[in-house]
Amino acid sequence: MKFRYTKITVKVGSNVLAKDDGTLNVARIAHLVDQIAYLHKHGVEVILVSSGAVAAGKAVMEPVKKADSVSRRQLWAALGQVKLISRYSDFFNEHGLVCAQVLTTKESFSSRRHYLNMKNCMSTLLENRVIPIVNENDTISVTELMFTDNDELSGLIASMVNSEALVILTDVNGVYNTNPKEKDAELIHTIGLDESKPVNTENEGHSSLGRGGMATKFKIAKKLANAGISVHVTNGKRENVLIDLLEDIEFTKHTYFEPSKKASSGVKKWIAYSEGFTKGEITINEGAAMALCSDKAASLLPVGVVSIGNEFKKGDLLSIVDEKGNHLGLGRANYGSEKLETEKQSKRQKALVHYDYLYIEKIKKKAQNNY
Repeated sequence: MKFRYTKITVKVGSNVLAKDDGTLNVARIAHLVDQIAYLHKHGVEVILVSSGAVAAGKAVMEPVKKADSVSRRQLWAALGQVKLISRYSDFFNEHGLVCAQVLTTKESFSSRRHYLNMKNCMSTLLENRVIPIVNENDTISVTELMFTDNDELSGLIASMVNSEALVILTDVNGVYNTNPKEKDAELIHTIGLDESKPVNTENEGHSSLGRGGMATKFKIAKKLANAGISVHVTNGKRENVLIDLLEDIEFTKHTYFEPSKKASSGVKKWIAYSEGFTKGEITINEGAAMALCSDKAASLLPVGVVSIGNEFKKGDLLSIVDEKGNHLGLGRANYGSEKLETEKQSKRQKALVHYDYLYIEKIKKKAQNNY
């Protein structure tokens, strides 16, 4: 059996794994495991990013006294993580496979060292033919440093382990040109690198158990596609959807985000997902923006910097914006802000952000039209 990919990350959301009453759909978990086991035994490495801990915990108990939303979520997540991984373990054992739980928080990726530690953990599990099941640790992730939801986490994991594709399993067939509940809504089968955001990402909602929506999925998918990783958004409630998607290259009941042919380096991938850890913001002029958004490799020279938001040190991550306030990307400072003016006066300016440590989010074609 030959599949289109040999290494994938699969993200399954709460809206797929939970019943209408909010409790865990055990039969759907069993079917998901059956599909992953089938792919695994035919040579496909699978990393699973699974929601569902809160749904699993909700079925165990209600708080004994009135509690706020954070406390309820902590209670259900702590109870549910045990129950959820137990279900997965039992079902994988039936196929003679071993799975492992990897709980993480956004702070685990706050530095390059932490990022590499996580990457080593994932690599070790895969080398030993263990199926990693990754989830955010909702018992302690209750600050502004939470992932938007597991869509964001799955994108980071897919990038980290160099997956060929990320498959996002949700409760609709993919991305539509308008709200999928509308009669005239049409499924968008392919989204290219230069295409803008579809209408339905602005107003669609999300489940009471999840924190994200299609807007998050779209943003993460575009970021991964720009890094050279294929992304598929499809309906996780359909029978055998994973196997059908990987077997049939003409599979139409999903949205496919076309990847860039140019893959990003490991450092750039880490920087791409580090927006929450920036130490400063720099504003650049139109010429610098054009250079960074062009097809040619370019570093950011100090002459292109118009202003800085606050002081920063060598090695800090910086947010890069243009003079209109548009966010262009992220970069790692080659030196501190105190040296910026001195470097501007130098005949041989040293790049503030070297190309190797620069991630540009703005779609190139669109950027070129703007400048």
